[in-house]
Amino acid sequence: MPGSMGIKGAACRLLAMESVRWAFHCGSWAPTRAEWLLCAQCVQPEEKHRIGQFMFTRDAKAAMAGRLLIRKLIAEKLQIPWSKILLQRTAKGKPFLVNEISSQHLNFNFNVSHQGDYAVLAAEPELHVGVDIMKTDLPGSGSTEEFFRLMNRQFTEKEWCTIKSMNCDRSRLDMFYRHWALKESFIKAIGVGLGFNLQRIEFEVSPINMETGKAYGKTKMWLDEEQENWIFEEYLLDNQHHVAVALGELDEPKRENSKKVTCENTMFTVLTFEDLMASAVPITSEDPEYWDNFQSKQEVPFRQRSNPS
Repeated sequence: MPGSMGIKGAACRLLAMESVRWAFHCGSWAPTRAEWLLCAQCVQPEEKHRIGQFMFTRDAKAAMAGRLLIRKLIAEKLQIPWSKILLQRTAKGKPFLVNEISSQHLNFNFNVSHQGDYAVLAAEPELHVGVDIMKTDLPGSGSTEEFFRLMNRQFTEKEWCTIKSMNCDRSRLDMFYRHWALKESFIKAIGVGLGFNLQRIEFEVSPINMETGKAYGKTKMWLDEEQENWIFEEYLLDNQHHVAVALGELDEPKRENSKKVTCENTMFTVLTFEDLMASAVPITSEDPEYWDNFQSKQEVPFRQRSNPS
């Protein structure tokens, strides 16, 4: 599943902060030796090591972009110097910001996801946030019908009716992955991890058809048959990539100036490599072998190269 990361209660020097929606097109990124070695210098050593363990360059690039998005966000929005940013992981593997800046802080949350050709980040100053991206891929083997049969327990009867009501296999797969992104965005926002019964949540998507370049916020969710006060932003980054952003109120008592859960149609900004690295500062020495390791990998598994979507 796509990776997820977040901060809660991070100290922030900014008195006012807006929502952040960033995307980076990993699929078109062919890093040069200098670029890849610089990226490796700009993340923490344990994360550099973890990224180096991926079998395919597609996954290594996406994981690297995700870490750089996080550090860019913290450096530019929380105004913590890049070299001072310290991230650790919870027992469930969710990274969190260790830095203590001041006693006055906003309930700043962020989440990242990478799948298909993009890494994406969503951040909110005073809301729970979860983001998920899914690319519409053809089933690896067998028919769409067989694929849906194997995934039957992931959706409710009503959701399957919506998915199967579409007029062709491609449209049905699009709707499947749209629902999947919605469910994952909520799971990541509440931080429950694996083991959550996805049939407990049910979505009524609206509108049925979306267009690229637009933000939507009318989809509704029920949890255990109770309608929830969550907002779900939805986007098509292109005709294959569905993004869902889940927004919910924090559990703690509301302050007078707390942000209400509303859809502000915040659009994703697609960053260039130069944008991604704009505030980056090397924190370790250059490691030439890291490029050799990267160069030795295949881009994607052979099956995916021979059966493109």
